[in-house]
Amino acid sequence: MPQGKVTTVPQDGLTTRQRRRQAVFAVHTGDGKGKSTAAFGMALRAWSAGWPIGVFQFVKSEKWRVGEEAALKALGATEGGAPVAWHKMGEGWSWIQRAGTDRDHAAEAAEGWQQIKRDLAAETYKFYVLDEFTYALKWGWVDVGDVVSTLAERPGTQHVVITGRYAAPALLEAADLVTEMTKVKHPMDAGRKGQQGIEW
Repeated sequence: MPQGKVTTVPQDGLTTRQRRRQAVFAVHTGDGKGKSTAAFGMALRAWSAGWPIGVFQFVKSEKWRVGEEAALKALGATEGGAPVAWHKMGEGWSWIQRAGTDRDHAAEAAEGWQQIKRDLAAETYKFYVLDEFTYALKWGWVDVGDVVSTLAERPGTQHVVITGRYAAPALLEAADLVTEMTKVKHPMDAGRKGQQGIEW
């Protein structure tokens, strides 16, 4: 798509304006850093456009205070800005076994998906970030086929971006926009831990 020009024009009877207003389903996947960061960048654009935003985080703990959450919530509370709702599903990094915990992460992820389905049906938001959602699909907590069919049938012009490694082939096939983040080099390769302002 050089210089923003499309390579083909489908014979679908739609005008350029109508095509420009179609809902977008995006997937950010791959082993590289930046999948969620890119999704939140899109959310900033959505906020600027006045679209209500729903963020659903699937493996990041409700105890964590991340920069994107603080920034988007602050923006959502400002005069004239679009509202931002933030939902955290589960305890976070659920593949780590914690002694003395009995939370059912699979059930929490399934309920999170049911809430998203209800919100899509009600057109609650115009822009959805399903952060780290690919893990819930990979681990079988949420059915990939149900996700693909639900997103294909969502009403209105609700935009959805899903992030996380190991995106299912059916998800990639169904998406309008797929970006794979490839790691070339990372500070952790040199033994450096994540830091505030960069990782959260």
